[in-house]
Amino acid sequence: MISSLRSRLWLSYAFIVVTALSVVTIVLFVSLFQNPLLYRQTTERLKAVQSVITERSKEDQSPPLSTLAERSARTFNVRVILLSKNREVTFDSAFNGEAALAFPENRRVLRTLPIVRDENGSAWLYSIEKLPDGTFLMVTTPRPRISILNIVSDDFMPIIWSGGIIALLLSLVVAFLISGWIANPLQRVVNAAREMPSAEVKPVEVAGPHEVQELTRAFNSMLERVQASGRSQRDFVANVSHEMKTPLTSIQGFAQALLDGTADTDESRQKAAQVIFGESERMHRMVLDLLDLAKLDAGTADLKMSAVNMRVLLTSIQEKFIPQSQRAEVKIELQIPADLPPLIADGDRMAQVFTNLTDNALKFTPRGGTVSLAARVEMDGMCITVTDTGAGIPEADLPYIFRRFYQVDPARKGGETHGAGLGLAIAHEIVAAHGGRITVRSREGAGTTMEVLLPLSPPEKTQTVRKK
Repeated sequence: MISSLRSRLWLSYAFIVVTALSVVTIVLFVSLFQNPLLYRQTTERLKAVQSVITERSKEDQSPPLSTLAERSARTFNVRVILLSKNREVTFDSAFNGEAALAFPENRRVLRTLPIVRDENGSAWLYSIEKLPDGTFLMVTTPRPRISILNIVSDDFMPIIWSGGIIALLLSLVVAFLISGWIANPLQRVVNAAREMPSAEVKPVEVAGPHEVQELTRAFNSMLERVQASGRSQRDFVANVSHEMKTPLTSIQGFAQALLDGTADTDESRQKAAQVIFGESERMHRMVLDLLDLAKLDAGTADLKMSAVNMRVLLTSIQEKFIPQSQRAEVKIELQIPADLPPLIADGDRMAQVFTNLTDNALKFTPRGGTVSLAARVEMDGMCITVTDTGAGIPEADLPYIFRRFYQVDPARKGGETHGAGLGLAIAHEIVAAHGGRITVRSREGAGTTMEVLLPLSPPEKTQTVRKK
């Protein structure tokens, strides 16, 4: 039990509470020892006697003040002293040879009781009042003797039992609640962390103090990223396996046909060899794409940065796709200003990006359509767009088109699929490695625009190796 966070927090709070109450108890005991109940009662009695004398002195035909003082001294068993304006004793009801008392000096800095000492050093409790004529009336009595046991039983224990024990119990209950308020959310975070990386782990409920809530939110965000990463890895393995399965099946089947003599003519053997070569080439391209993605993910892709003339690069891409565009009866247009400044980038990687984007645009543009490559300068960056007049991308697919192996419904192209769905993912990573971003705007029936925004001079860290 002691090993749990809640128990340790509660014990810490309990220790602080007990320590604070102990200090208060000691201070209270010292205070009561200096001013016990009996002393306070005696002082109040002296004040009452003093009040009786002063009130009777104001009555008509009252005896002299010294007579009232002497009578009150005998009646109430106290010592009454009258002092002149010069604070000299003019009357003293002392009996049994008691030592003289002088006017009390005001030295009660730390002392709570009015105490004066006589010539022999004995302590007296007193109450003094200045009369209207400027003289002083002092009523005094010897300080009662009292034992520590009496102080504890009469003064200390009632206060401790009535207040201290209740305060202690309430403090411990509040400490228990506060420790649970802090520890319970943290314990839920610990339990969820122990269950990771299970996909069944649910986000932790946000509760507790502000700092614990911030920690819980950070943990939930991390949990979401970890689970998304796990799903991405599982999907990646499944997609790679699926993409490899089809060409491997074709290669295995036609190789078996060659081995067992099923392909017994020159034409069938030629066809088998072409299929094997074509499927192996397809697998080779996919492996190279996966290697590219792995390097970009790890930040080990070697980007050879130099000044790139984007007008020349985009023009060469247009020329490269002229045969394909002619077969598809699709027109490729360039909209590039003559004064376009150079871009600091890896020319080969930029060619790879816009080749992929242009190839995709041509594949999904119907006959008679147009693919446009445009570039312009925006503030301190360059915006290059590849726009087609195809069927567009469904809105539901837009957030996922840069995911690896993700392919939009092939019905857009008459049921055909093209590639393994890695082209846009590679383009996205290359652009990000240059400190830029790639976005898509599309509407079904209105075509698609891929927009690449690149800094004219990317940050220093992206010019060699990009780290994630």
